[in-house]
Amino acid sequence: MSVLEIHGLHVTVETEQGTKEILKGVDLVIREGEIHAIMGPNGSGKSTLAYTIAGHPKYTVTKGTITLDGEDVLAMTVDARARAGLFLAMQYPVEIPGVTNTNFLRTAKTAISGEAPAIRTWVKDIRETMTKLRMDSSFAERNVNEGFSGGEKKRNEILQLELLKPKFAVLDETDSGLDVDALKIVSEGVNRAAENTGLGVLLITHYTRILRYIKPDFVHVFVAGRVAEEGGRELADRLEEEGYDRFLTEANVG
Repeated sequence: MSVLEIHGLHVTVETEQGTKEILKGVDLVIREGEIHAIMGPNGSGKSTLAYTIAGHPKYTVTKGTITLDGEDVLAMTVDARARAGLFLAMQYPVEIPGVTNTNFLRTAKTAISGEAPAIRTWVKDIRETMTKLRMDSSFAERNVNEGFSGGEKKRNEILQLELLKPKFAVLDETDSGLDVDALKIVSEGVNRAAENTGLGVLLITHYTRILRYIKPDFVHVFVAGRVAEEGGRELADRLEEEGYDRFLTEANVG
């Protein structure tokens, strides 16, 4: 069984005011097939964790470890992390002018698996997955995310998730900017990927609405760069009723 382990993780970022510590000792263990929701207020370090796992050069790990099946993730290049089975769905997916979705996906699949997928089967897989995500077939030949709406970009991220079949997916506020219909479609895509491949999911969100569709096994509350509390789905329900005030007060007192 695959496992992604994070122990004692401290991360800094350079700001105009100097070096700032964002993560202050994060511990998380995510096993294959588990869905973990990370919730917390703005500035608590949720996105920093996502980008640190993916290998964004902006973030510096000063202490702690991230391992995937015992292998040191922090020693891997960004592309090596992807080949090892890590996937990041970005909060703000970038546009890639001049590269069509079809070419991008086939290149990514080839890089990850080590061989190019058979054209006929690959095209069929893309079409079927796009249909499930209610994406018009024309999106296959459009440049990656160029001119896409926010909701279309998020569906395109889940298209990549379903086709590339990673071991672990980090979804950084995938629900932001989605209307109810798009939220449901995107959530169904995540659930399909989890059911079909045993995907482990780290779902980062401010709100509980996506958790109506993607049911978490574990909920972690992030405050001031640490995990302030952990529990099951019932913790998310409490957060919807109470908000984060209690945690913020405790963090300020501490």
